[in-house]
Amino acid sequence: MKFEIDNEYKCSSICDHNCVWVFKVVKRTAKQIVISDGNKQFRCKVYNDEQDNTEFVYPLGRYSMCPVLRAKNAA
Repeated sequence: MKFEIDNEYKCSSICDHNCVWVFKVVKRTAKQIVISDGNKQFRCKVYNDEQDNTEFVYPLGRYSMCPVLRAKNAA
């Protein structure tokens, strides 16, 4: 699955599953997407999970226990 422009995707916190972020894809290239949370825009490198052939990004940066936004988790 791939991220599509104008679609919304969600991810939750590893620590608290009641904490959910929703992002809308504003634009994309083959290797990057720009997403928006309604207030700010974030540019993210697109990775591909080869096991289930799904794109994913780290919307808030890559760190321990960071949220992961997957293309299969449409809002």
